[in-house]
Amino acid sequence: MQNKVIIITGASSGIGLACAREFASRGAKLALAARSSDKLKEIESELKAKGIEVISVQTDVSKEDDCKHLVEETINAFGQIDILLNNAGISMRAAFEDVDLSVLKQLMDVNFWGTVYCTKYALPQLLKQKGSVVGVSSIAGFIGLPGRTGYSASKFAMHGFLETIRTENLKKGLHVLIAAPGFTASNVRKAALTANGSQQGETPRKEEKMMSAEEVAAHIAKAIIKRKRTLILTFVEGKLTVFLKKFFPALLEKLTYNHMAKEPDSPIK
Repeated sequence: MQNKVIIITGASSGIGLACAREFASRGAKLALAARSSDKLKEIESELKAKGIEVISVQTDVSKEDDCKHLVEETINAFGQIDILLNNAGISMRAAFEDVDLSVLKQLMDVNFWGTVYCTKYALPQLLKQKGSVVGVSSIAGFIGLPGRTGYSASKFAMHGFLETIRTENLKKGLHVLIAAPGFTASNVRKAALTANGSQQGETPRKEEKMMSAEEVAAHIAKAIIKRKRTLILTFVEGKLTVFLKKFFPALLEKLTYNHMAKEPDSPIK
């Protein structure tokens, strides 16, 4: 990653922030994007103090013009783009029969359209550099998670989009990675939307038992360097789930229902 120019969306916290620090330690030049300009400036200052070439661009990925501006600012600063890490995302926790449809639209706007917008405007540079497009997804992009209709739908859509981009550019040297970290200790669950669109606050899961964002970032870095197609982390909630989906889908549905129904205050009864 030495001197590679990398755009990271959702870079102000969680996996995005961990990736910024991981990629910086490997000598990359960074364009960091998130909605919180204050947090971005703090991270930018932290990395610059270590001699890292970095810019921060306030970006709401659900807005096409913001994504276009992010790409333009990156090219203006560094002259190229080698890697686009589509990491910005939000989650939800509510049964479909109870959820306001605006919540699902919001998830699609950020998780799916944010990936589409950023990839669209970065693609000419990525093709020129024979670079990488990365989508930070979830096991929810492989199976439908009860209580997460909008989240699963957005990640399934992301997968379909990125797989098509990969195939369309099969002979042009473009690398496309779909990364599914599994449950990761981050603020994504605290910021998850409830049925009426408010944030749920305290996560129902035990964060201390999950993989850390720093571990995920190290795995993503290695997968990009090796130009892997898919990265599925954790065995039970990751690799085993994908295996069961392929060969024992009905069994997986029962196991998934029972597992999600055991969450505190689960929307699934």
